[in-house]
Amino acid sequence: MLTWILVAIAVLLAVPVVSYLWTLARPHRVRTETEITASPERVWAVLTDLAAYPEWNPFIVSAEGEPRAGATLTNRISGNGGTMTFSPKVLVAAPGRELRWIGRFLMPGIVDGEHYFLIEDLGGGRVRFVQGETFTGALVPFAGSTLDVAGGFAAMNEALKARAEQTADEPR
Repeated sequence: MLTWILVAIAVLLAVPVVSYLWTLARPHRVRTETEITASPERVWAVLTDLAAYPEWNPFIVSAEGEPRAGATLTNRISGNGGTMTFSPKVLVAAPGRELRWIGRFLMPGIVDGEHYFLIEDLGGGRVRFVQGETFTGALVPFAGSTLDVAGGFAAMNEALKARAEQTADEPR
C-alpha cells in the first residue's frame, strides 16, 4: 500500500513539472500587428495613457498604475464572454519603442503570460504596432480556449490605430 501511495505522489508531482518544462520548450504564443499612420511618440502616448483605456480599448477595458519598469499595474480585460482582473509587473517601458509586462495566475509557474507591445518606426510618420504574448506554465497545455486572445489583441490594435491616427495632429 505504501508503495502505491509513493507512486501516486510521484506521478502527481511529475505531471505539473513535465508540463511546465514542456511549455518552456514550446510556449503558447499569440502575435498580432497593424500599421499606424502616426509617430512612435504618438502611439506611445496613446498606449501609455492608461486612464483613457475605458474610452477606446475594447480588450483592456481598464488599467491603473504607471507604465514604468518595476511598477505593478491593475488591468481588467474583456474576452471569452467575461472579464478578468490581473496585476502584471512591468518589465520594460522604453518610450516610443516597447512596453512589456508579466502577469501570473496564482503564483509563478502555473500560468505566466509575458505580454509585449512593440512600436517599430517605419519612417514617413508610420509605425508597425505589434502586440503579443508568450504563455508558459504547468496549466498552459490544459488552458484550451482561455488563451485564444488573438481576437482581443487585434481589436485593441485597431482601436489604438484609430485613436492614434485620429489624434495624430492634436497637441498632447
